[in-house]
Amino acid sequence: TDPAFIRTRENGAEFGRAGKAGKLLRTAFRALLLNIGDSYMSSRLTREMVKVIQADATNVRGQRNVIDGEAELLKGFEFNSNARLGGTLYAPFSTAIDRAAGTLIVDVPPFVPINMVAAPAGATHFKVLAAGAEIDFEAETFINGSAASAELPIDATATAVMALTVNLTDNTTKPLFLALGVEFYQQVNGALYSLKNGAYNALALVDISGIPAAPNP
Repeated sequence: TDPAFIRTRENGAEFGRAGKAGKLLRTAFRALLLNIGDSYMSSRLTREMVKVIQADATNVRGQRNVIDGEAELLKGFEFNSNARLGGTLYAPFSTAIDRAAGTLIVDVPPFVPINMVAAPAGATHFKVLAAGAEIDFEAETFINGSAASAELPIDATATAVMALTVNLTDNTTKPLFLALGVEFYQQVNGALYSLKNGAYNALALVDISGIPAAPNP
């Protein structure tokens, strides 16, 4: 309670808030993160959440939060620093978040996997995944969803168009997060097995829509 430690208390409060927000985000994407191998991901995400909170220009130090910060700063965050999306999937893609419809979309034009996917040794197949989450950081709740391609062979045959759509709540006022990832498999006797416990699987936040601006009175 010593006034000399007021900055320490403020920083501690915001760091704790960042850790809680990071955990909620990880939980929202848990289904995909189970297949990601990066033991430092949690601490890296907390560090980025601190930056989001520090961007809050509404509240005073110690009371800044994710809601009034800039959630968009998390765009590009790599959940697996050992297998970054940009160094795994070279095929171009586009994203769109439609708040009115509650849809989060990733469109991937046809591409040749052997040229556009950096596959680890032993991988014979891959899958492209999209996941979306609508997160209420104040209530500590979320709504999520996902979409994925089929398991495709890593060969010279061009893929079909991938239109991955995640449906959430229409007209939500909560932040929306869209992630894109690649998972690798090895085919053995006709069955597909996940490769190396997710060490080579990539997943990144590719689009974010923060709190929408309030309408003019």
